Amino acid sequence: MKIGIEAQRIFREKKHGMDIVVLELIRHLQKIDLKNNYVVFVKPGPDNSCIKETANFKIVLLSGGIYPVWEQFVLPKAVEKENCDILHCTSNTAPLSINIPLVLTLHDIIYMESLSFFTKGASLYQKFGNLYRRIIVPRIVKKTDKIITVSKFEKKRIVEYFGLNNDKLSVVYNGVGRHFVKINEQSKNQLIKNKYKLPDKFIFFLGNTDPKKNTLRVLKAYELYLRKSSKKLPLVVSDFNKKILKQSLSKINAENIIDNIYLTGYISNMDLPAVYSQSELFLYPSLRESFGIPIIEAMACGVPVITSNTSSMPEISGEAAVLINPFNVQEITNAMITIEDNLESRNHLIQTGLKQAEKFLWEIMAQKVLNIYQKIEQLKQ
Repeated sequence: MKIGIEAQRIFREKKHGMDIVVLELIRHLQKIDLKNNYVVFVKPGPDNSCIKETANFKIVLLSGGIYPVWEQFVLPKAVEKENCDILHCTSNTAPLSINIPLVLTLHDIIYMESLSFFTKGASLYQKFGNLYRRIIVPRIVKKTDKIITVSKFEKKRIVEYFGLNNDKLSVVYNGVGRHFVKINEQSKNQLIKNKYKLPDKFIFFLGNTDPKKNTLRVLKAYELYLRKSSKKLPLVVSDFNKKILKQSLSKINAENIIDNIYLTGYISNMDLPAVYSQSELFLYPSLRESFGIPIIEAMACGVPVITSNTSSMPEISGEAAVLINPFNVQEITNAMITIEDNLESRNHLIQTGLKQAEKFLWEIMAQKVLNIYQKIEQLKQ
């Protein structure tokens, strides 16, 4: 069987959630499947060494303009040329003209649920991406042979929203890389501390401009924390620039706390474990997630986690995080103070978090996806 995998963005330098998922899928399929042949379709980019060709894995570089053009026109021609038996599209959308069995990883349908996520606070790039998904996803879900999604919560939402047969969807959890462990090596921690200009102890928040990340309420909660806390730890925020930070603080009348906030810019996946390891707690009070990989990354690094009691986050965090209402600023602040002041509660979160993270492995994910490929092949025979 020859399996095509769409991995358009994995050669870009600044990888995020969906890029990491497909990258780890390919790496682990290379370890467990020496029988089938694979063709990985990728757009050229600077990080072209993140995966390598092997005896049964071929990498095909495809140029071709913006994402919709690449996916709808360039990719189908390449798939036909390579004579693939199955195509797996890994990032919510797929070409409409494919005539071979299609597997789609539908991470979420947030862009279908609420226009507030489509317009309010989103960047132009995010708005364009959401518009494209709103057009393509309703059409593509009906023609796919199998849809993979990343949590039971998201499966339920997709089935209900599109009126799909429950059997068409399979839940395959994401994983956490084995390099996500508590870093105790002082020289390694110091290297990362210097690289990202980190303070000695801090609260860590993976923030960006996506409205679902709840950044304004996090900043409000942190401002309240500074008024209530005896320790007053600084806040480290990634994927945020100073101009946007100033605008955000101005909206909540909290410009006075800017000196307590450290901006790191983008943090590479390989550097993240050392950043998590040096933090006192990890904030992830998102409004809506289909999975939430950072939750288990932080847990694997022995960091207490505060996350939301909405969507998939209780499912993924289990009983190993403090769950809060992400719309309630006071709850976020109170959770921060509790973890800071209650050593017993803190240690319990760390220990249960380590155990929870062990449940999510990329090896398990890759094997389940391979099983799906094999089942589709059997149905063709």
